[in-house]
Formats: sequence, C-alpha cells, structure tokens
Amino acid sequence: MNMNKRQTISVCISTYNEEGNIEKCLKSVIDWVDEIIIVDGTSTDQTVFKAKQFGKKVRVLITNNPPNFLINRQKALDKANNDWILQLDADEVVTLTLKSEIFNIINSKEKSNKVAFWIPRANCFLGSYLKKGGVYPDYCLRLCRNKLAKLPLQNIHDQVQIDLKKAQTLYAIKNPVIGFLKNDLLHYPYPSFQVYLRKWIQYSEHEADLLIKKKTKTSFTLGLDYFIIKPFCWFIKTYFRHKGFMDGFPGLVFSLFSSLRFWAIYIKLYEKNKS
Repeated sequence: MNMNKRQTISVCISTYNEEGNIEKCLKSVIDWVDEIIIVDGTSTDQTVFKAKQFGKKVRVLITNNPPNFLINRQKALDKANNDWILQLDADEVVTLTLKSEIFNIINSKEKSNKVAFWIPRANCFLGSYLKKGGVYPDYCLRLCRNKLAKLPLQNIHDQVQIDLKKAQTLYAIKNPVIGFLKNDLLHYPYPSFQVYLRKWIQYSEHEADLLIKKKTKTSFTLGLDYFIIKPFCWFIKTYFRHKGFMDGFPGLVFSLFSSLRFWAIYIKLYEKNKS
C-alpha cells in the first residue's frame, strides 16, 4: 500500500427496478468514495434516472437482467478503477460509523496484510433489525483490494472469492489475509411483507432450478425431507437454538416463513418435473 497518497474507493452495485432504494444507498457513499459503478439490468422504473442525478461520479452501464444478479455485479467489479472496491446492494446503507471505519483502515499508516474485509450486516424485517435467529451478524465479504474479487456465479447467495495468491504478486504482500470490520452495514430488503413474499417466491424458484440442474426427481423420501424434516429442523434451529424468539413477532414470522420455503421449493420442483 502506498502510504504517500489517499487510497481511492470504487463502489459497485447491480440494479434492477430499485427506484425505491437507490437514492438512500447512494446518499450514504456519494460524498466519500471516488466512483460508483452501477450495472443496471434494463430497469423499467426510475432507477437509472435517479442514479444519474448524483452527478459524474456515478457511471451507469445498461445490460440485460439475468436471473442471477451477481453476474451484473461481476461486470461492475471488472469496471472498477480504484485501489479498493466496496460492493453494495441497492437496498443497503453505509452508516457514518462504518464509513469512518472503512476510511481509517484503508488509509492507516500502519502496514497491514489485510486485503479484504467481512462486514457485519443488520437486516431489517417488519420494521425491526433482526439480531437473533442466526441472521446476525450476517457477515458479507464486501470490501477488498481491486483486481482480487471473483464471484462463483453458481448461486444468488454466493459470496465473492478473494484471490490471495494474486494479492501476493500484485500487491507484494507475503501473507495476505481477510479481516473483519466491526460496524454494521444496514440492509432493507423488505419494505413490506408483500415484497418479502415476492422475493420468497423468487428464491424458492431459484432453489428449485438448482435441483433441476442436478436432475433431482420428486419422491416420497424427498417429499418427507422437504415437507417435514427440513422445515422442522430449520424452525427449531432458528427460533429456539439461535433465539429468534428474542426478536419478537418479526423473529417468529421470519423463522416460520424461512422454514416453509422448503415446501415451496418441493412444489416448484414437482411442477418442473411434470413439465
């Protein structure tokens, strides 16, 4: 790391119809990062228009909208020009404390072998931040040095992979490691329960497609697993073992519906097998 200059930051975001989120996200970073790259999947709402209102610092690239949005995030990563990359979703907000932590760490005068960082994420559900149920801290690998990040692009929940060997040659770091930040990234994925149900259906569809790719067939044994065993074990784990009950009513709803997703996955698998 060159200590004689301030380290620069690129923010990378993939979007599709995020007009309700994009302004809050961009406002949280526009004044302290050096560029914002948005790869938009041809939104049909005001996402692109609102993003461009933030000025020349924002670069918007229009492309198609693949089922796995991480494909577009990778396109944004490949376009980044600065020393560090901060990956964000359009429904995430960087707090002032997280901003300060990021800025201080990457510009520290002390030598460090950390080339990427996990960031704790607090998820808002039914108006409350879930702190139990196994969903907090929802660590995401979002901050890294440029040219080191690649997404597997197999699953929409895949984390970015950091090429530590490349860090040794590109940045002359002998033993590169991944560190952890302390301050939360705020996540607002469900502005309403209706939106939650829509995403719940989309994720179930995606999981069923993954089973189809593996040539999975419905059966009595698989049905028993997806209708009884998996939902029961998931609910017990999230609501009791991970103390989801301490999040009150939102914790109950989240544990219950995340358990019932196995029903939807199996039913969609049944439909796809029939068709």
